[in-house]
Amino acid sequence: MNIINSNILVLIQFFIILILLLINQSIFNNYLSLIISSIGFIFGLYTLYFNRVGNFNVRPEIKSNAKLISTGAYKYIRHPMYFCVLLIMGGVIVSDINLINIICYSILIIVLYLKSIKEEMLWSEKMEEYASYKEKTKMFIPFVL
Repeated sequence: MNIINSNILVLIQFFIILILLLINQSIFNNYLSLIISSIGFIFGLYTLYFNRVGNFNVRPEIKSNAKLISTGAYKYIRHPMYFCVLLIMGGVIVSDINLINIICYSILIIVLYLKSIKEEMLWSEKMEEYASYKEKTKMFIPFVL
């Protein structure tokens, strides 16, 4: 699945995040926004504890020395960092749900989905155990999706 270049996906992801941050008020102006974004941020820190910086990659490419992580958040979902991004940005848009926010957030979901599909394809090529890991875990939302 080499339809879209990894760098383009990352560029679109960060561009959409920037747009959402620029057009919305601060999460500190709304308690619900602050709570949702904070949960995403804290969950992201928890996830990074298990996936060390040397193993982490914003591009959906597998580093040559990467190891499959299946502990912590990765025990339940295959892409917890994408889940964190969705939570944090969900907190950003929740204070002002409008058409532009919905469109941008939808694009962000699509981009993260495409990144995850590409990443999973690469992991499947790299190691046979990945198929078993996929069967045991959800893609984004623990126990749901």
